[in-house]
Amino acid sequence: MEAASRVENLFDFRRLPTDGLILTLLLLYAPFGICLMLIRIFIGIHVFLVSSALPDNFIRRVIVRAMCSVLGMIVSQSDPKQRDKNVKTCMANHITQFDHNVLSFLAPCHTPLLEGRAGFVSWARGYMELGWIESRTRLAETLRGYNSLEGERTLLLFPEDEMTNGKVGLLKFSSWAFSINSTIQPVVLTVKRPFIAVSVVESSWLAELLWMFFIPFTIYQVRWLPSMSLMEGESEEEFAVRVQEHLAMELGIVSTHHTKSDKLEYLKRMKHVAPPETSSGTSSRPSGARPRTFLPGLSISSLSAEDIRIAGMAKQVKEVLPHIPINVIKMDLVSTKCVDTTITNLLEGRVEFSPEEVSASPSSCSLSNTPHAVPHNLAAAPKVPKAAPAPKTVSKMTFEKSPVDRHLSLQDRKDALYAYAKRRYIDKHGLPTESKESLDQEH
Repeated sequence: MEAASRVENLFDFRRLPTDGLILTLLLLYAPFGICLMLIRIFIGIHVFLVSSALPDNFIRRVIVRAMCSVLGMIVSQSDPKQRDKNVKTCMANHITQFDHNVLSFLAPCHTPLLEGRAGFVSWARGYMELGWIESRTRLAETLRGYNSLEGERTLLLFPEDEMTNGKVGLLKFSSWAFSINSTIQPVVLTVKRPFIAVSVVESSWLAELLWMFFIPFTIYQVRWLPSMSLMEGESEEEFAVRVQEHLAMELGIVSTHHTKSDKLEYLKRMKHVAPPETSSGTSSRPSGARPRTFLPGLSISSLSAEDIRIAGMAKQVKEVLPHIPINVIKMDLVSTKCVDTTITNLLEGRVEFSPEEVSASPSSCSLSNTPHAVPHNLAAAPKVPKAAPAPKTVSKMTFEKSPVDRHLSLQDRKDALYAYAKRRYIDKHGLPTESKESLDQEH
């Protein structure tokens, strides 16, 4: 449960294995894998042509399933008799880009396109284009109308709305999917593959397809569970939770409250946070090397305008508080979006951090010819004695018994930090001595 409480554990961010032995075996296999991939690309074109030419029936599904096994996509189901042909909606967990194709090999089903552009590519991938991608309410109404038609194929939905690694937990099921039909059939899907991860965050469907062609095989195991219906007095949200917990129990993982939005927020936050690097590691990096981010596979070259703005604000805060790690500053700026608020949070101890050593540089002691305005939060800092040449250091090894004494000790430390931050800023930007005296007189 503790591992599943963190959203990052639900996804794989690294394609290649970290184990040295497995990585060595993968490197030895690579020449054969590249040749196999080229052959399978040629065969895959024929599979697509055959699946497009043949009518949708049992014979077509058998032929396409056999041809896909040559491509390395091996599909098996535990008990085909468990599939209820009277149920018009199926719900499955989501692991790879090709889950809907795998299930369509076993049963006639359609999966609506929920994101991306409609067109030839989405049709070739086997999605049903109904429109209303931006509105789940309108899409649910359209799907209810589709389900009411006689003779139409079963509707296959993935209520997680996002792929996971299938190892730790399930994302929270969206309730809109359970408003289409009061009776659904849960489907358990597991995927296994040697050497590498079955799916990686921010990887395109084309990249996943090429990796599937490269690897010897990918095994999809499908298990049909008994149908479940909406109980009397039960809301759609409660029905979704009940189905989610049942699927999680069958998979041997946990049911979480994380959603697709939590994943996107985590990725956005981690793009701002670079791993801590030592000065020697920074200087030894080649001039043409690409900077690294916290998550493997996520490049800083894809940062948006907001990412650049956060980096600029973090630099301003770092100039004032050089002893605070840059990743801590960026993490707080993502939430506050304000330099003054972040400085206040750091000075008042609202953000936990481990101070880093500050090395004096000649540029920090040089005076600038152009005067700079003093930030508002520094101008409003508590009064600091004029004659103090260095920040006032307060370090007590004993815990004061009186609440008043403890408050005074905390206030002394805050005053010292404010004084040090203000002096640091004035020296950094070369403000004249008169400006420094006027700041002290204001307090």
